[in-house]
Amino acid sequence: MFLGIPKRALIIVAILAGVGLIYLMGNDKQASEGAEGGGSGGCRVTVTADVLNVRAAPDAGSEVVGKFKQNAETDAQVEVQNGFRKLGDDRWASTEFLKPVSGTTC
Repeated sequence: MFLGIPKRALIIVAILAGVGLIYLMGNDKQASEGAEGGGSGGCRVTVTADVLNVRAAPDAGSEVVGKFKQNAETDAQVEVQNGFRKLGDDRWASTEFLKPVSGTTC
């Protein structure tokens, strides 16, 4: 027992934490691959920041709903508001850290 917590309970908590971490890492990989893109009209962008937050609305104070790693590519939409490009429904990222992929129109 550790601090009065049975060993079995600690093992279960550790397993659940590991599964949760794997789930979060898998979602990050999907986002980096553009799996949840939502682009239109052939607009595709590359992330230039080390880590780019994807937000629920075009506002720096809006909830973070995803992340992209540097050099990730994703579909995007032409719509830009308040310095944020729309990536999909309730998915916005700062245009400062997005570079259009050559051959696409954004």
